[in-house]
Amino acid sequence: MAEFSVNPQRFDPYKNFKFRVRWDGRFVAGISKVGALKRSTEVVEHRVGGDSSTGRKSPGRTKFEAIMLERGVTHDEDFERWANLVWNVEAGLGAEVSLSDFRKDIILEMYNEAGQLAIAYKVFRCWVSEFQALPELDSNANAVAIQSIKLENEGWIRDVEVQEPTEPSFA
Repeated sequence: MAEFSVNPQRFDPYKNFKFRVRWDGRFVAGISKVGALKRSTEVVEHRVGGDSSTGRKSPGRTKFEAIMLERGVTHDEDFERWANLVWNVEAGLGAEVSLSDFRKDIILEMYNEAGQLAIAYKVFRCWVSEFQALPELDSNANAVAIQSIKLENEGWIRDVEVQEPTEPSFA
């Protein structure tokens, strides 16, 4: 089977530098890095008394790893607003967590080199478990100030409605 059914002339996998993140129905500004989508399933080992000395294995509980989003510090407050839904120090006793809306579904989109949407994943029931508003500040550094959020989630699936795009030919 060809790796690319619509573009059989393509040999190279997609690059990891063209992507966007959406939540609340819109793209989030300036995200420069997205952590990997990773899940793992625990192994349950068991043995029946009459079996030989080898055991059996079956799948157990599945965990979805947290996803880190990073971007340069700007005046956009999307990261901070979401983090404040989970814990807002100014909200007052008993109202620190916004239980009705602290979880969001997000969409991660990957694009090919021509800027066409190639692959998308839906990530479910995300919430911010860590928020870094400012990095360590260093007057001797020559770097962009990065803020980040760590998103806990309850699973993800590939958006099968996003199909391989027909890539333009310039020949």
